[in-house]
Amino acid sequence: MKPARDVPRDFLDRLERSPKPILCLDYDGTLAPFTKDRNSAHPWEGVPETLTRIQAGVTEMVVVTGRDAADIPRFLKLDRPFEIIGCHGAQVMQKDGKIITTELPACAEEGLERAFSRAVKNVPAERLERKSAGLALHWRGMNPEEAERLKQSIAVEWAIIAEESGLEVRPFDGGLELRVPGIDKGAAVARRLKNLSTDNAAAYLGDDETDEDAFRVMKGKGLSVLVRPEPGPTLASVWLRPPEELLGFLAVWARLTQQKE
Repeated sequence: MKPARDVPRDFLDRLERSPKPILCLDYDGTLAPFTKDRNSAHPWEGVPETLTRIQAGVTEMVVVTGRDAADIPRFLKLDRPFEIIGCHGAQVMQKDGKIITTELPACAEEGLERAFSRAVKNVPAERLERKSAGLALHWRGMNPEEAERLKQSIAVEWAIIAEESGLEVRPFDGGLELRVPGIDKGAAVARRLKNLSTDNAAAYLGDDETDEDAFRVMKGKGLSVLVRPEPGPTLASVWLRPPEELLGFLAVWARLTQQKE
């Protein structure tokens, strides 16, 4: 995996020539540091300003997140509208603010509701996040022993519900999620890049296991970038340390993709 200084020169050259490049960005852990309170996940200092510069150019910018799509505008607070793919691809918030949500199979809906109604009896409400196509358990900020007990109290039951309801259990950085198979960031990014012209550069930036699906899709189509303080096993081709190297990369993107005269 290459560090930030080794972003391929041919990619940067292609980016500079692109009439309409696309930049896909995860939010938590990528544009914003992780926080104990997921409702206070404000972006790294300098990120909104740099994204504003990117939006002023020719780039099509898309945020791809496991969160509900409606969470993102209140954190980034950008003046220009942008597309948001939420709940790992189950939602799309268009630039006009309209949210399109994928309809789930009845058995999946029932399984998610059953898992939530059972979990909420034994898990603090602030540790559960009910989504349109999933249910997340968060243990960030807990000591390791408490986190392991919380995980074990839920994991076995969710595995049973998943098997009965056609769902799957997936880990993420700081938690566990019960979700619908096939609805993931990889599938969402594949749809978004389907009609990408060969003249245009594309990149995806993410930080954890849920972003690996998107990194896999980016192979042969564009640049995949892992954003983490330390490198780790990944399908990404480049590694950026946040926030300095992340901001540096975004600043270069903004400079190379300004409106062409």
